[in-house]
Amino acid sequence: MRGPSFLQGALDSAARGTLSPIGTAFPRPPIVPSAPSPEPQAVLDHDGTGARVVLSGRWTADQAPGVEARMAEVADAVVGERLVLLDLARVERLDTLGAWVLDRTRHELGTRGLAADFVNARAEHRILLDEVAFRGFQESVPVRRSRAIDFLAEVGGTVVGAGRDLASGISFMGEFVAALLRVATKPARFRITSLVYHLEHIAFRGVPIIVLISFLVGCIVAQQGLFQLQRFGAAPFVVNLVGILVMRELAVLLTSIMVAGRSGSAFTAEIGSMRMREEIDALRVMGLDPVEVLIVPRILALVVALPLLSFLSAMAALAGGGVVAWLYGDISPDVYLARLRTSIGFNTFMVGFIKAPFMALVIGLIATMEGLAVQGSAESLGRHVTASVVKAIFMVIVLDGIFAMFFAAIRY
Repeated sequence: MRGPSFLQGALDSAARGTLSPIGTAFPRPPIVPSAPSPEPQAVLDHDGTGARVVLSGRWTADQAPGVEARMAEVADAVVGERLVLLDLARVERLDTLGAWVLDRTRHELGTRGLAADFVNARAEHRILLDEVAFRGFQESVPVRRSRAIDFLAEVGGTVVGAGRDLASGISFMGEFVAALLRVATKPARFRITSLVYHLEHIAFRGVPIIVLISFLVGCIVAQQGLFQLQRFGAAPFVVNLVGILVMRELAVLLTSIMVAGRSGSAFTAEIGSMRMREEIDALRVMGLDPVEVLIVPRILALVVALPLLSFLSAMAALAGGGVVAWLYGDISPDVYLARLRTSIGFNTFMVGFIKAPFMALVIGLIATMEGLAVQGSAESLGRHVTASVVKAIFMVIVLDGIFAMFFAAIRY
């Protein structure tokens, strides 16, 4: 039997971390030094030339209150010093917020007449400090404005913008004509399926609304004409009024405005959506010309559809005028048609239909050009769709006035 001396030896061996006869003695775990505090710290050290502020800890967004508090304490503690050095050697982490607060404090000390700078900053910290350099906000100087000058400036800006739009439209028209000539020389490149599709949507599906509105407008014109002409005993001349007004101006103008609002806005929205989804860029990558693929079939469909719709609009307006003349003016349909034949000549019929292709061309160019100008946001799409409709209607009315002056000058 082993005595106490053996037990004492085993205990001594275990204390020394060596093997003992009764088993293995595990070594003691190493002593791990405590981790530094993550909170930002600032220690001020005065010397004969100035003050050195030794920064440590994490100067990051999750320590934002501490960052602001330490920098406020530093700004108060260095009052009276000539030089302040911010030592960043012990800073563990630095992000955008910490760098901005540090540079802001350096800037504020500089405005108080103190020379402040960073020392011992690591390369990545120096880059971050340079990128988020504090910039003070300058107070805006109030400018005295004159309402008259501001009004003239707005008018001038509008005129300049209209001139730029006109130049852009002429340039875009040149691109369309060049694409049309390429398609004419190589008919295999023309997309007849797209033309038929757009003809269906513009002409066929647009017939009901255009016929209905034109019929109602014809009724209104005939009614107001009857009420005014009855004062002079000239009620039968309402047929001349309705016939000439509808055939020369009203039918093509109403049709153009409705097509601009219905089909023109659709063209802008379609091409603008393709522009937002980068489908037009994909066409260019595939070697296809977007003007040939998207613009030419749409504009040709408008040029073909608008005269047809104008004819239907004229017939509907004349029918509406005949109904009102029969009900309010006791003008029978036979008399109405006979007076129409005598009051409407071939030139009256042709005036309206000569305008139609030109108005269709203007509507198509404006709608597609605005669609191609859409940027990558829904706001831009809505703005350009609105601009497309407004500009198209404005140019249709301007073009109608130009044709009216032209036909009056040549007495046609």
